[in-house]
Amino acid sequence: MRILITTGIYPPKIGGPAQYAKNFKEVFGKSGHTVKVETFHMEDWLPTGVRHLFFFLKIIPAILMSDFVLTLDTFSVGLPSVLAGKIFGKKVIIRTGGDFLWEQYVERTGKKVLLRNFYIQEENNLSPKERIIFKLTRWTLRNASKVIFSTTWQRDIFISAYGLDIGQTNIIENYYGPKEGDFPPQDNIFIASSRNLVWKNLDMVKAVFDEIKSPNLFLDNLLFDKFMNKMKDSYAIIQVSLGDISPNMILDAIRFNKPFICTKEVGIFDRIKDIGIFVDPLNKEEIKNAVTKLLDKGEYEKWRQKVRNFNFLHTWEEMGREYLDVYNSIK
Repeated sequence: MRILITTGIYPPKIGGPAQYAKNFKEVFGKSGHTVKVETFHMEDWLPTGVRHLFFFLKIIPAILMSDFVLTLDTFSVGLPSVLAGKIFGKKVIIRTGGDFLWEQYVERTGKKVLLRNFYIQEENNLSPKERIIFKLTRWTLRNASKVIFSTTWQRDIFISAYGLDIGQTNIIENYYGPKEGDFPPQDNIFIASSRNLVWKNLDMVKAVFDEIKSPNLFLDNLLFDKFMNKMKDSYAIIQVSLGDISPNMILDAIRFNKPFICTKEVGIFDRIKDIGIFVDPLNKEEIKNAVTKLLDKGEYEKWRQKVRNFNFLHTWEEMGREYLDVYNSIK
């Protein structure tokens, strides 16, 4: 087949969609399919609306030459991809990542509203622009051939908020890679690297570490390979956002057998609930107690062993087959 992958980011940019696009291109290619990736370049500097139109026009030749489209978000590339698919009669599968509307709202208002509460509590507080984004996202999701979620947690939120038909959706879990090895900590650093956005809750993490003072906190963003090397040497990982679906930093920490502190507001809780320390992201004392617990050597080794014992695998090859099975199931 001829497969088009559309994504807002692609390596060397870092993030879940970038890794998905790169690895699916390799997996589909090895299976004998022809794969083309279309991603943002100058679109990064264009305003919303103009960016969508530009990307829509840019992908038309690739759409025409493709059997189906795999798009890796619900709005930025999802909207123009589904629109083009409708016009030119192509099947379009959306793989959801985060929640663009919620992220935009939290960033604009500064309100620390949890993802699972957003559509229940804040729908009447959306700006005119956000109402348009909501309606366009709903149209995009409803008009995709299939919508794939990595967790039931996010699917339930979206079905309720956007009125989706559950039969139009599938669950395919995120990538769980093989263990990279056992790496004792080379320093006293907790890694909390992420974009400096309100929903990432970094101000809460900084406040906790300012009070504890003894461990160091690493917040910089590095290229993927350098970041993996930094994680390999680290003491532990902390990620306490207001909502995360399948946080890649936590999944990478597991591959390196690193103890971690994770938000309770996470889609993969049922999968990893027994191997990490989970906290309420709005409860500073709970986060502080979790960090203090990991600083105890006995507790640290206990949690490190729990991570060591976790051996669930879900490879890119398996995921590629599952995505193609979804395509083949579309009538």
